[in-house]
Amino acid sequence: MKDLYVVAKFTIKDMVKRKSFIISNLIILIMIVIAFNIPNIINTVKGEETEENSKTKILIIDENNVFEGTLNQLNNMELNYESIVKNEKIEFEEIRQKVENEEIQEALVITENDQGIDIEYIVKNVSMVRNVPENLVNAITAIYSNLQISKLNLTQEQLQSITPNFNFEIKQTEEQEVQGNQFAMMLMSIVLFYAIYFCAYQVSSSITTEKTSKIIETLVTSTTPKTIVLGKTIGIGIIGIVQIAAIIATALISNAIFLEEGVLDGIIDFSNVTPFLGIITGIYFILGYATYALLYALTGSTVSKPEDVQSANGPIAIIAIVGFYLAYFTMMNPTSELNKVAAILPISSPFCMPFRVMMGIATNVEIIISLLVLIATIFIVAQVSIKIYSQAILNTGSKMNFKEIVKMYKNKNV
Repeated sequence: MKDLYVVAKFTIKDMVKRKSFIISNLIILIMIVIAFNIPNIINTVKGEETEENSKTKILIIDENNVFEGTLNQLNNMELNYESIVKNEKIEFEEIRQKVENEEIQEALVITENDQGIDIEYIVKNVSMVRNVPENLVNAITAIYSNLQISKLNLTQEQLQSITPNFNFEIKQTEEQEVQGNQFAMMLMSIVLFYAIYFCAYQVSSSITTEKTSKIIETLVTSTTPKTIVLGKTIGIGIIGIVQIAAIIATALISNAIFLEEGVLDGIIDFSNVTPFLGIITGIYFILGYATYALLYALTGSTVSKPEDVQSANGPIAIIAIVGFYLAYFTMMNPTSELNKVAAILPISSPFCMPFRVMMGIATNVEIIISLLVLIATIFIVAQVSIKIYSQAILNTGSKMNFKEIVKMYKNKNV
Protein backbone atom coordinates (compact mmCIF):
# COMPACT_ATOMS: atom_id res chain seq x y z
CA MET A 1 0.00 0.00 0.00
CA LYS A 2 2.87 2.35 0.79
CA ASP A 3 4.48 1.71 -2.60
CA LEU A 4 1.13 2.37 -4.29
CA TYR A 5 0.92 5.72 -2.49
CA VAL A 6 4.52 6.59 -3.48
CA VAL A 7 3.90 5.84 -7.18
CA ALA A 8 0.60 7.77 -7.21
CA LYS A 9 2.23 10.75 -5.47
CA PHE A 10 5.18 10.69 -7.88
CA THR A 11 2.79 10.60 -10.87
CA ILE A 12 0.75 13.54 -9.57
CA LYS A 13 3.85 15.68 -8.96
CA ASP A 14 5.26 14.80 -12.36
CA MET A 15 2.00 15.72 -14.13
CA VAL A 16 1.35 19.07 -12.42
CA LYS A 17 4.91 20.24 -13.10
CA ARG A 18 4.53 19.89 -16.88
CA LYS A 19 4.11 23.19 -18.73
CA SER A 20 1.77 21.56 -21.25
CA PHE A 21 -0.54 20.44 -18.42
CA ILE A 22 -0.62 23.88 -16.82
CA ILE A 23 -1.11 25.77 -20.09
CA SER A 24 -3.82 23.45 -21.44
CA ASN A 25 -5.85 23.66 -18.24
CA LEU A 26 -5.52 27.45 -18.09
CA ILE A 27 -6.72 27.67 -21.69
CA ILE A 28 -9.77 25.49 -20.90
CA LEU A 29 -10.71 27.56 -17.85
CA ILE A 30 -10.23 30.86 -19.73
CA MET A 31 -12.40 29.56 -22.59
CA ILE A 32 -15.17 28.71 -20.11
CA VAL A 33 -15.06 32.22 -18.64
CA ILE A 34 -15.11 33.75 -22.14
CA ALA A 35 -18.05 31.51 -23.15
CA PHE A 36 -20.13 32.75 -20.24
CA ASN A 37 -19.19 36.33 -21.19
CA ILE A 38 -20.29 36.06 -24.84
CA PRO A 39 -23.60 37.92 -24.23
CA ASN A 40 -21.71 40.74 -22.47
CA ILE A 41 -19.08 40.85 -25.23
CA ILE A 42 -21.76 41.08 -27.93
CA ASN A 43 -23.51 43.90 -26.08
CA THR A 44 -20.23 45.76 -25.65
CA VAL A 45 -19.26 45.47 -29.32
CA LYS A 46 -22.67 46.28 -30.79
CA GLY A 47 -23.78 48.65 -28.08
CA GLU A 48 -26.99 48.14 -26.19
CA GLU A 49 -29.92 49.52 -28.11
CA THR A 50 -32.91 50.83 -26.25
CA GLU A 51 -36.18 49.03 -26.81
CA GLU A 52 -37.62 52.12 -28.49
CA ASN A 53 -34.77 52.46 -31.00
CA SER A 54 -34.78 48.76 -31.81
CA LYS A 55 -38.43 48.83 -32.89
CA THR A 56 -39.53 49.44 -36.47
CA LYS A 57 -41.53 52.65 -36.84
CA ILE A 58 -44.65 52.12 -38.95
CA LEU A 59 -47.20 54.75 -39.97
CA ILE A 60 -50.77 53.38 -40.18
CA ILE A 61 -53.27 55.54 -42.06
CA ASP A 62 -56.91 54.62 -41.41
CA GLU A 63 -58.62 57.59 -43.10
CA ASN A 64 -62.17 56.20 -42.80
CA ASN A 65 -61.60 54.87 -39.27
CA VAL A 66 -62.36 51.32 -40.38
CA PHE A 67 -60.81 49.91 -37.21
CA GLU A 68 -62.63 52.45 -35.00
CA GLY A 69 -59.53 53.47 -33.05
CA THR A 70 -58.47 49.93 -32.10
CA LEU A 71 -55.21 49.94 -34.08
CA ASN A 72 -53.36 51.47 -31.12
CA GLN A 73 -53.47 47.97 -29.62
CA LEU A 74 -50.54 47.11 -31.91
CA ASN A 75 -48.20 48.95 -29.54
CA ASN A 76 -49.24 46.63 -26.71
CA MET A 77 -48.39 43.52 -28.69
CA GLU A 78 -44.91 41.99 -28.86
CA LEU A 79 -44.43 42.78 -32.56
CA ASN A 80 -41.27 44.86 -32.38
CA TYR A 81 -43.24 47.71 -34.00
CA GLU A 82 -43.78 51.31 -32.91
CA SER A 83 -47.12 52.19 -34.49
CA ILE A 84 -48.19 55.72 -35.38
CA VAL A 85 -51.91 55.69 -36.22
CA LYS A 86 -53.49 58.52 -38.22
CA ASN A 87 -57.22 58.87 -39.05
CA GLU A 88 -56.68 61.36 -41.84
CA LYS A 89 -55.74 61.32 -45.49
CA ILE A 90 -52.01 61.51 -46.24
CA GLU A 91 -50.78 61.59 -49.82
CA PHE A 92 -48.25 59.03 -51.08
CA GLU A 93 -45.65 61.71 -51.74
CA GLU A 94 -45.73 62.78 -48.08
CA ILE A 95 -45.38 59.14 -46.97
CA ARG A 96 -42.46 58.68 -49.35
CA GLN A 97 -40.78 61.75 -47.90
CA LYS A 98 -41.14 60.43 -44.36
CA VAL A 99 -39.58 57.11 -45.38
CA GLU A 100 -36.71 58.84 -47.18
CA ASN A 101 -36.05 61.03 -44.14
CA GLU A 102 -36.14 57.91 -41.95
CA GLU A 103 -38.95 59.33 -39.82
CA ILE A 104 -40.63 55.96 -40.42
CA GLN A 105 -39.50 52.70 -41.98
CA GLU A 106 -42.85 51.39 -43.21
CA ALA A 107 -46.44 52.49 -43.75
CA LEU A 108 -49.91 50.94 -44.05
CA VAL A 109 -52.74 52.69 -45.88
CA ILE A 110 -56.16 51.21 -45.07
CA THR A 111 -59.19 51.80 -47.30
CA GLU A 112 -62.63 50.18 -47.33
CA ASN A 113 -64.70 49.30 -50.41
CA ASP A 114 -67.69 47.12 -51.34
CA GLN A 115 -65.52 44.02 -51.80
CA GLY A 116 -63.66 44.32 -48.52
CA ILE A 117 -60.71 46.16 -47.03
CA ASP A 118 -57.63 47.12 -49.04
CA ILE A 119 -54.30 47.60 -47.29
CA GLU A 120 -51.26 49.06 -49.03
CA TYR A 121 -47.92 48.15 -47.49
CA ILE A 122 -45.34 50.82 -48.29
CA VAL A 123 -41.59 50.24 -47.84
CA LYS A 124 -38.46 51.90 -49.15
CA ASN A 125 -37.41 49.05 -51.45
CA VAL A 126 -39.86 46.36 -52.56
CA SER A 127 -37.04 44.03 -53.66
CA MET A 128 -35.95 43.71 -50.02
CA VAL A 129 -39.43 42.63 -48.83
CA ARG A 130 -41.23 39.72 -50.50
CA ASN A 131 -44.40 39.71 -48.37
CA VAL A 132 -46.14 41.69 -45.68
CA PRO A 133 -44.75 40.42 -42.32
CA GLU A 134 -46.90 37.54 -41.13
CA ASN A 135 -46.97 38.71 -37.50
CA LEU A 136 -48.29 42.12 -38.60
CA VAL A 137 -50.98 40.52 -40.78
CA ASN A 138 -52.06 38.22 -37.96
CA ALA A 139 -52.19 41.08 -35.46
CA ILE A 140 -54.33 43.34 -37.70
CA THR A 141 -56.63 40.43 -38.56
CA ALA A 142 -57.08 39.59 -34.87
CA ILE A 143 -57.83 43.22 -33.96
CA TYR A 144 -60.48 43.53 -36.68
CA SER A 145 -62.04 40.15 -35.80
CA ASN A 146 -62.26 41.10 -32.11
CA LEU A 147 -63.83 44.43 -33.09
CA GLN A 148 -66.56 42.74 -35.12
CA ILE A 149 -67.16 40.07 -32.46
CA SER A 150 -67.59 42.75 -29.79
CA LYS A 151 -70.43 44.29 -31.84
CA LEU A 152 -72.41 41.03 -31.68
CA ASN A 153 -72.86 41.37 -27.90
CA LEU A 154 -71.95 37.74 -27.32
CA THR A 155 -71.87 36.24 -23.83
CA GLN A 156 -68.60 35.11 -22.23
CA GLU A 157 -69.52 31.49 -22.92
CA GLN A 158 -70.15 32.22 -26.59
CA LEU A 159 -66.85 34.05 -26.89
CA GLN A 160 -65.09 31.11 -25.26
CA SER A 161 -66.60 28.70 -27.78
CA ILE A 162 -65.33 30.86 -30.66
CA THR A 163 -61.81 31.31 -29.31
CA PRO A 164 -61.08 28.30 -27.07
CA ASN A 165 -57.84 27.87 -25.14
CA PHE A 166 -55.93 24.95 -26.62
CA ASN A 167 -53.71 23.13 -24.10
CA PHE A 168 -51.22 20.92 -25.92
CA GLU A 169 -49.54 18.03 -24.12
CA ILE A 170 -46.98 15.57 -25.48
CA LYS A 171 -47.30 11.93 -24.55
CA GLN A 172 -45.48 8.80 -25.69
CA THR A 173 -46.69 5.26 -26.26
CA GLU A 174 -43.94 3.75 -24.10
CA GLU A 175 -44.95 2.72 -20.59
CA GLN A 176 -42.24 4.86 -18.95
CA GLU A 177 -42.19 8.61 -19.24
CA VAL A 178 -38.90 10.25 -20.13
CA GLN A 179 -37.79 13.11 -17.92
CA GLY A 180 -34.99 15.63 -18.37
CA ASN A 181 -33.81 17.34 -21.55
CA GLN A 182 -31.52 16.26 -24.36
CA PHE A 183 -29.26 19.28 -24.18
CA ALA A 184 -28.28 18.55 -20.59
CA MET A 185 -27.69 14.88 -21.43
CA MET A 186 -25.53 15.69 -24.44
CA LEU A 187 -23.54 18.26 -22.49
CA MET A 188 -22.87 15.81 -19.66
CA SER A 189 -21.99 13.11 -22.20
CA ILE A 190 -19.32 15.34 -23.75
CA VAL A 191 -17.91 16.27 -20.32
CA LEU A 192 -17.77 12.62 -19.22
CA PHE A 193 -16.12 11.55 -22.47
CA TYR A 194 -13.53 14.28 -22.15
CA ALA A 195 -12.83 13.35 -18.53
CA ILE A 196 -12.57 9.62 -19.10
CA TYR A 197 -10.83 9.58 -22.47
CA PHE A 198 -8.24 12.30 -22.02
CA CYS A 199 -7.39 11.41 -18.43
CA ALA A 200 -6.96 7.76 -19.40
CA TYR A 201 -4.85 8.79 -22.38
CA GLN A 202 -2.38 10.44 -19.99
CA VAL A 203 -1.58 7.02 -18.48
CA SER A 204 -0.20 5.78 -21.80
CA SER A 205 1.72 8.98 -22.41
CA SER A 206 3.19 8.94 -18.89
CA ILE A 207 4.44 5.36 -19.17
CA THR A 208 6.09 5.95 -22.55
CA THR A 209 7.69 9.23 -21.42
CA GLU A 210 9.22 7.58 -18.36
CA LYS A 211 10.69 4.88 -20.57
CA THR A 212 12.63 7.47 -22.55
CA SER A 213 13.88 9.18 -19.38
CA LYS A 214 14.95 5.87 -17.77
CA ILE A 215 12.84 6.67 -14.70
CA ILE A 216 11.11 3.36 -15.15
CA GLU A 217 14.29 1.45 -14.28
CA THR A 218 14.29 3.07 -10.84
CA LEU A 219 10.63 2.26 -10.33
CA VAL A 220 11.01 -1.38 -11.37
CA THR A 221 13.85 -1.95 -8.94
CA SER A 222 11.92 -0.42 -6.02
CA THR A 223 8.42 -1.85 -6.56
CA THR A 224 6.39 -4.31 -8.65
CA PRO A 225 4.91 -3.71 -12.14
CA LYS A 226 1.43 -4.21 -10.66
CA THR A 227 2.01 -1.36 -8.21
CA ILE A 228 3.32 0.88 -11.00
CA VAL A 229 0.28 0.32 -13.21
CA LEU A 230 -2.25 0.80 -10.40
CA GLY A 231 -0.32 3.70 -8.86
CA LYS A 232 -0.18 5.61 -12.13
CA THR A 233 -3.84 4.89 -12.80
CA ILE A 234 -4.82 6.23 -9.38
CA GLY A 235 -2.50 9.26 -9.58
CA ILE A 236 -3.71 10.43 -12.98
CA GLY A 237 -7.29 9.63 -11.95
CA ILE A 238 -6.98 12.00 -8.99
CA ILE A 239 -5.66 14.71 -11.31
CA GLY A 240 -8.61 14.07 -13.63
CA ILE A 241 -11.11 14.48 -10.80
CA VAL A 242 -9.44 17.76 -9.78
CA GLN A 243 -9.55 18.97 -13.41
CA ILE A 244 -13.26 18.21 -13.76
CA ALA A 245 -13.98 19.81 -10.38
CA ALA A 246 -12.10 22.94 -11.51
CA ILE A 247 -14.06 23.06 -14.78
CA ILE A 248 -17.42 22.65 -13.01
CA ALA A 249 -16.50 25.22 -10.33
CA THR A 250 -15.37 27.73 -12.97
CA ALA A 251 -18.60 27.22 -14.93
CA LEU A 252 -20.78 27.67 -11.83
CA ILE A 253 -18.90 30.78 -10.67
CA SER A 254 -18.97 32.27 -14.19
CA ASN A 255 -22.69 31.58 -14.41
CA ALA A 256 -23.31 33.31 -11.08
CA ILE A 257 -21.15 36.34 -11.91
CA PHE A 258 -21.63 36.97 -15.63
CA LEU A 259 -25.10 35.65 -16.52
CA GLU A 260 -28.44 36.92 -15.36
CA GLU A 261 -30.41 34.67 -13.03
CA GLY A 262 -32.49 32.06 -14.84
CA VAL A 263 -30.76 32.40 -18.23
CA LEU A 264 -29.86 28.69 -18.33
CA ASP A 265 -33.16 27.47 -16.91
CA GLY A 266 -34.66 27.18 -20.37
CA ILE A 267 -31.67 25.20 -21.62
CA ILE A 268 -30.87 22.87 -18.73
CA ASP A 269 -33.49 21.37 -16.42
CA PHE A 270 -31.72 21.58 -13.07
CA SER A 271 -34.62 19.83 -11.33
CA ASN A 272 -33.28 16.49 -12.61
CA VAL A 273 -29.83 17.03 -11.07
CA THR A 274 -30.09 15.11 -7.78
CA PRO A 275 -27.51 13.85 -5.25
CA PHE A 276 -28.19 10.28 -6.42
CA LEU A 277 -27.40 11.29 -10.00
CA GLY A 278 -24.17 12.90 -8.79
CA ILE A 279 -23.14 9.72 -6.97
CA ILE A 280 -23.95 7.51 -9.98
CA THR A 281 -22.07 9.82 -12.33
CA GLY A 282 -19.04 9.79 -10.02
CA ILE A 283 -19.06 5.99 -9.79
CA TYR A 284 -19.27 5.55 -13.56
CA PHE A 285 -16.56 8.15 -14.09
CA ILE A 286 -14.18 6.24 -11.80
CA LEU A 287 -14.99 2.83 -13.29
CA GLY A 288 -15.00 4.09 -16.87
CA TYR A 289 -11.71 5.85 -16.35
CA ALA A 290 -10.17 2.73 -14.76
CA THR A 291 -11.22 0.62 -17.76
CA TYR A 292 -9.71 2.89 -20.38
CA ALA A 293 -6.68 3.83 -18.26
CA LEU A 294 -5.67 0.19 -17.89
CA LEU A 295 -6.11 -0.34 -21.63
CA TYR A 296 -3.89 2.68 -22.30
CA ALA A 297 -1.33 1.39 -19.81
CA LEU A 298 -1.10 -1.72 -21.96
CA THR A 299 -0.59 0.20 -25.21
CA GLY A 300 1.86 2.60 -23.56
CA SER A 301 4.09 -0.24 -22.44
CA THR A 302 4.35 -1.63 -26.00
CA VAL A 303 6.14 1.44 -27.38
CA SER A 304 9.31 3.21 -26.34
CA LYS A 305 9.03 6.49 -28.27
CA PRO A 306 6.53 9.28 -27.52
CA GLU A 307 5.86 9.71 -31.24
CA ASP A 308 4.59 6.10 -31.41
CA VAL A 309 2.04 6.56 -28.62
CA GLN A 310 -0.72 7.91 -30.85
CA SER A 311 -0.55 5.04 -33.35
CA ALA A 312 -0.39 2.46 -30.55
CA ASN A 313 -3.44 4.01 -28.90
CA GLY A 314 -5.42 3.95 -32.16
CA PRO A 315 -7.45 0.76 -31.45
CA ILE A 316 -8.35 1.93 -27.93
CA ALA A 317 -9.33 5.36 -29.25
CA ILE A 318 -11.67 3.71 -31.78
CA ILE A 319 -13.27 1.63 -29.00
CA ALA A 320 -13.76 4.76 -26.88
CA ILE A 321 -15.29 6.73 -29.75
CA VAL A 322 -17.61 3.84 -30.67
CA GLY A 323 -18.73 3.62 -27.04
CA PHE A 324 -19.32 7.36 -26.84
CA TYR A 325 -21.36 7.60 -30.05
CA LEU A 326 -23.31 4.46 -29.18
CA ALA A 327 -24.45 6.18 -25.99
CA TYR A 328 -24.82 9.58 -27.67
CA PHE A 329 -27.09 8.49 -30.51
CA THR A 330 -29.22 6.16 -28.40
CA MET A 331 -30.12 9.19 -26.27
CA MET A 332 -32.31 10.28 -29.20
CA ASN A 333 -34.49 7.27 -28.33
CA PRO A 334 -33.65 6.53 -24.68
CA THR A 335 -36.36 3.91 -24.19
CA SER A 336 -35.16 1.74 -27.09
CA GLU A 337 -33.63 -1.69 -26.61
CA LEU A 338 -30.35 -0.44 -28.11
CA ASN A 339 -30.09 2.17 -25.35
CA LYS A 340 -30.49 -0.57 -22.76
CA VAL A 341 -27.66 -2.52 -24.42
CA ALA A 342 -25.47 0.60 -24.49
CA ALA A 343 -26.06 1.01 -20.75
CA ILE A 344 -24.74 -2.53 -20.12
CA LEU A 345 -21.76 -2.67 -22.50
CA PRO A 346 -18.59 -1.65 -20.61
CA ILE A 347 -17.32 0.54 -23.46
CA SER A 348 -20.47 2.72 -23.45
CA SER A 349 -22.08 2.31 -20.03
CA PRO A 350 -19.98 5.11 -18.40
CA PHE A 351 -21.47 7.55 -20.93
CA CYS A 352 -24.98 6.08 -21.12
CA MET A 353 -26.16 4.87 -17.72
CA PRO A 354 -25.92 8.23 -15.86
CA PHE A 355 -28.37 9.67 -18.38
CA ARG A 356 -30.82 6.81 -17.98
CA VAL A 357 -30.72 7.63 -14.28
CA MET A 358 -31.23 11.34 -15.05
CA MET A 359 -34.28 10.52 -17.18
CA GLY A 360 -35.71 8.22 -14.52
CA ILE A 361 -35.90 5.16 -16.80
CA ALA A 362 -33.05 3.09 -15.34
CA THR A 363 -34.18 0.33 -12.97
CA ASN A 364 -32.14 -0.81 -9.97
CA VAL A 365 -31.56 -4.19 -11.65
CA GLU A 366 -30.17 -2.52 -14.78
CA ILE A 367 -27.82 -0.35 -12.71
CA ILE A 368 -26.53 -3.34 -10.70
CA ILE A 369 -25.98 -5.48 -13.82
CA SER A 370 -24.22 -2.60 -15.58
CA LEU A 371 -21.90 -2.02 -12.60
CA LEU A 372 -21.09 -5.72 -12.24
CA VAL A 373 -20.24 -6.02 -15.94
CA LEU A 374 -18.05 -2.91 -15.76
CA ILE A 375 -16.23 -4.10 -12.61
CA ALA A 376 -15.66 -7.57 -14.12
CA THR A 377 -14.25 -5.91 -17.25
CA ILE A 378 -11.86 -3.84 -15.11
CA PHE A 379 -10.50 -6.95 -13.38
CA ILE A 380 -9.99 -8.73 -16.71
CA VAL A 381 -8.34 -5.72 -18.36
CA ALA A 382 -6.18 -5.13 -15.26
CA GLN A 383 -4.96 -8.73 -15.28
CA VAL A 384 -4.04 -8.60 -18.98
CA SER A 385 -2.50 -5.12 -18.79
CA ILE A 386 -0.36 -5.87 -15.74
CA LYS A 387 0.92 -9.11 -17.24
CA ILE A 388 1.84 -7.48 -20.56
CA TYR A 389 3.24 -4.44 -18.79
CA SER A 390 5.51 -6.53 -16.55
CA GLN A 391 7.23 -8.00 -19.61
CA ALA A 392 7.16 -5.01 -21.95
CA ILE A 393 8.09 -2.40 -19.39
CA LEU A 394 11.81 -2.47 -20.16
CA ASN A 395 11.37 -2.77 -23.92
CA THR A 396 13.24 0.08 -25.57
CA GLY A 397 13.22 -1.25 -29.10
CA SER A 398 10.67 -0.82 -31.84
CA LYS A 399 6.92 -0.90 -31.37
CA MET A 400 5.67 -4.43 -30.60
CA ASN A 401 3.13 -6.01 -32.91
CA PHE A 402 -0.01 -7.91 -31.95
CA LYS A 403 1.64 -11.34 -32.19
CA GLU A 404 4.40 -10.32 -29.79
CA ILE A 405 1.86 -8.99 -27.32
CA VAL A 406 -0.13 -12.23 -27.43
CA LYS A 407 3.06 -14.24 -26.98
CA MET A 408 3.94 -12.20 -23.90
CA TYR A 409 0.50 -12.80 -22.42
CA LYS A 410 0.77 -16.56 -22.95
CA ASN A 411 4.19 -16.68 -21.29
CA LYS A 412 3.61 -18.69 -18.13
CA ASN A 413 6.93 -17.72 -16.56
CA VAL A 414 5.49 -14.38 -15.51
